[in-house]
Amino acid sequence: MDYLAGLVVAGLLFLSLHYFTELNKSQKINTSLFVLILILLAVAYNSYNEKQRDKMLEAVLHYKQGKTIRCNGEDINSSTYSLSIGTYTFIGKKETPNYAEMISASSCQ
Repeated sequence: MDYLAGLVVAGLLFLSLHYFTELNKSQKINTSLFVLILILLAVAYNSYNEKQRDKMLEAVLHYKQGKTIRCNGEDINSSTYSLSIGTYTFIGKKETPNYAEMISASSCQ
């Protein structure tokens, strides 16, 4: 839905360039291309962030299911690490060799 709103805004910008400016044809084309490239970069950035978030949430889901996951070369499971939900960080439990070690869930595979 956000992409649709972005396209509507871009369309309105292009219409305003066509009807309400004193720019010549090449300046309008350059401005339109610049805006289009900005929109495409924003879409690509959103897509990248969504993939990274899904990867992190999948690692958290596996952890909650009791599976062992690999993060930063460490094996993470519920017997050695606890999960901080607010920051999605695994924190080493007391009485383990990984005590107080913090590993971000975004670094998991």
